[in-house]
Amino acid sequence: MEMIIMAGGDLVSPIVYQLTIFVLAIFVGYYVVWSVTPALHTPLMAVTNAISSVIIVGALVAVSSAMNGGLGLPSGFGFVATLLCAVNIFGGFLVTQRMLAMYKKKG
Repeated sequence: MEMIIMAGGDLVSPIVYQLTIFVLAIFVGYYVVWSVTPALHTPLMAVTNAISSVIIVGALVAVSSAMNGGLGLPSGFGFVATLLCAVNIFGGFLVTQRMLAMYKKKG
């Protein structure tokens, strides 16, 4: 396992480095999502669906590794990612459809 050399010359484990990036991404994502105005919700949902559709492709590739190397951690994470992305995409389409229905003329 390679160690990452910090600016001060200290060695940091890649797991600690990646975990730090993950935690920072959670905080940034939380504050970005909750500061969105309602008028921008539908376009943001469309972008989120597009990102999830790209992520689901990678998740399916991880699941397909189960066929080559047997069941393991990558295929398990791939299955969970596929499930979560599918729920996110489906829910995003439902919310977008409801929001767009609010602007249709009642007749």
